[in-house]
Amino acid sequence: MSATTANTQPNDAFSSAALSTLLGDDTSQRPIDGLRRLIDAGLDDIPLPGHGSTLRRWQALAAVAAIDLSLLKLYEGHTDALAILAEIDGTQVPAGSNWGVWCAEMPGARLKLSQSADGHWQLDGRKAWCSGAAGLSHALVSCWNEAGEAGLASVALAQPGVTVTHEGWQAVGMAGSGSVDVLFAAAHATPVGAPGAYLARPGFWHGGAGIAAGWYGAACAVASYLHTRAGHATPDPVRLAQLGQIDCALRAAGALLREGAAAIDAQPQRDCMELALRLRLAVEDCATLVLQLTTRALGAGPLCRDARFARLAADLPVFLRQSHAERDQATLGGIVAGVAEHPWGL
Repeated sequence: MSATTANTQPNDAFSSAALSTLLGDDTSQRPIDGLRRLIDAGLDDIPLPGHGSTLRRWQALAAVAAIDLSLLKLYEGHTDALAILAEIDGTQVPAGSNWGVWCAEMPGARLKLSQSADGHWQLDGRKAWCSGAAGLSHALVSCWNEAGEAGLASVALAQPGVTVTHEGWQAVGMAGSGSVDVLFAAAHATPVGAPGAYLARPGFWHGGAGIAAGWYGAACAVASYLHTRAGHATPDPVRLAQLGQIDCALRAAGALLREGAAAIDAQPQRDCMELALRLRLAVEDCATLVLQLTTRALGAGPLCRDARFARLAADLPVFLRQSHAERDQATLGGIVAGVAEHPWGL
């Protein structure tokens, strides 16, 4: 579905009940199958960031994350690809296609973009962290041209020059995302935008901020287990205190996300790196606290006997490591230190 069309899906299409009905409750279901169901239902047609409904976009990401973080990883990649293509060159994707965005740069795993003798563009090299590689039809990949400039290219994955390996992932958490290494050998590709356009566009940090909405949705799903237990069991002062602390953390993080979405919509062309870093760091801290308090309150039972909770608890710490932690804190601190007066007044 085109990312340039207006969203026509009602908010209740992303309710827990609606998504559970669409996706089913089978914990063994492959996330790539879930992605196809979401696309077939038109639920990849969510608002573009910075177009007046950024919060609705983030609500969709949070809702999918609450179901399955590996599915969210694929869904976020697909919807991010649609947003990138719409922002850079207005490209509409082929009907029925599903996309990934593979732009992590790892030493020894860099793609070279060059022109062959017949004038076609081609990719060569190894790309790491390729989520959904075995089931996707297309990907946007970061690459480097012959002048040493960073760029972006689109590539169809069903071609002889693309080899999906089984290498590069050992973690139990997020195993369902299928984030493996992919090899490219003279694979036909198409440059997307000018060199540097992917990183320079305002939407780069819009997408970076949106990841925090996924973390938030997963944290809410984790906390819901304690909420249910606290509401049906004999009152336990310790559990109630833990639930109160979780409530404060989630409400504060949720308020920042709503504020951030409104700020992006108000000034969509503004560089929002500072905003994105703040959202990511605040939500990361919130999600970490929620997971710690919930597992302490509920003990080993759900970790060992509830498949969905166990998967959430394993996936969330791995997914949170998309954060650069103290490095991002230092970057944000440098930005804050550079203003004339402190920025914290009400």
